[in-house]
Amino acid sequence: MRACELTPALQRRLDEIGARIGQGVSEGIDEATGRQAASRFVAWMTDTWTRTMTRDEHGVFVVTGDIPAMWLRDSSAQLWPFLGMCDLPEVAAQIGDVIARQWHCVGVDPYANAFNPGPTGAHFDPADLNLAEELWERKYEVDSLAFPVDLAWRFWQRTARREHLDDAVHEGCVRIVDVWSLEQDHTTRSAYRHVRPSEPVDTLGADGSGGPVGYTGMTWSGFRPSDDACCYGYNIPAQFMAMRAVRQIREFCRIWDDEDLAERAAKLADEIDAGVRQFGIVNDHFAYEVDGLGSVLEMDDANMPSLLSLPLTSDLGRGHPLYQSTRKWVLSAANPYLFSGPAARGIGSPHSPAGYIWHIGLAVQGLTGDGVEARECLATILATDGGTGWTHESFDPSDPTRFTRGWFSWSNSMACLLMMKVAGIDAITGAS
Repeated sequence: MRACELTPALQRRLDEIGARIGQGVSEGIDEATGRQAASRFVAWMTDTWTRTMTRDEHGVFVVTGDIPAMWLRDSSAQLWPFLGMCDLPEVAAQIGDVIARQWHCVGVDPYANAFNPGPTGAHFDPADLNLAEELWERKYEVDSLAFPVDLAWRFWQRTARREHLDDAVHEGCVRIVDVWSLEQDHTTRSAYRHVRPSEPVDTLGADGSGGPVGYTGMTWSGFRPSDDACCYGYNIPAQFMAMRAVRQIREFCRIWDDEDLAERAAKLADEIDAGVRQFGIVNDHFAYEVDGLGSVLEMDDANMPSLLSLPLTSDLGRGHPLYQSTRKWVLSAANPYLFSGPAARGIGSPHSPAGYIWHIGLAVQGLTGDGVEARECLATILATDGGTGWTHESFDPSDPTRFTRGWFSWSNSMACLLMMKVAGIDAITGAS
């Protein structure tokens, strides 16, 4: 596998955007923070391009950071800031090659969340069930399939290119609709199991199939975006992202002239939507997970898709009354994973130490808030790097030198996206 290098044109573009970020942050916060933001943007974007990406016969493989595997979710979000640079041929080609690698992975196993750079036989835990040689881990997460659809759609919208929407993507989208439709009736139709003898918390129920769920029209998920097991089988943020993804698939069908898939996708989106409306709302906000049998989990997790991230990961707009009431709830003491300390206040996760805050959560809060909130969140991110010059998975808000994951590229990319917003650059939609 060959490492990817910056071209002179891309280096100039990163420097130009970094300078614009430095000016925007200096005007909105202060000059010292502006200089820091400009430097960190160039460093983090360069790191993502040159250290996480390698090329092989299947495209470009992207590691999430200090774990030698490619997550479909992480690799998509890692590229979001680069979508704003698709006018550079090398950037457009690179994103297209990452998309090709993602759909190769979907073809290997649509139930897997993380992949090796080939049939290496490396696994997080070799004792897991049903591990192919190319799988790092086989935790079934709805969002792992939604993210590649979303990246392919965003790239199409940004560039008007269609060549990446090839037979592999078409076949993969059919598989996704097949899997999500089957998993609407997980209890009676699904053969998926996850058993990890070394870690019972990662084993889904007694036999690996998960706890009981009722039929709701939503599609079942074994694990959350954090890779933690779902408490209840219908993760609401993932349902929203699945709705968006199948609607995006329906748009792809115009290119493929596939009316059958378009109809199936539309039907699935409507059924998931109806299920969320019937089962996923508690008082004036969305629940995090439900089982369709009356059980409800009220919380939010910093990992995307989250309830807080819905304007970024779904078709629910930031101004929607239910999003606004949910956002208010998520950022209140009512959310058991809203933590604070002398250095920061933000959302954490049961995936990390108790009381730790996630830099991704802060970035999402800034990206879904107004300009003032965006600047405040960015200042907090830059001030809580623990002296390392990098963002992390989570950190102690009483002592940011205590953190998890020293190299977490997905987190760096989300912080870069927030910097771009503060500077008036919207890399995702193209507005500036």
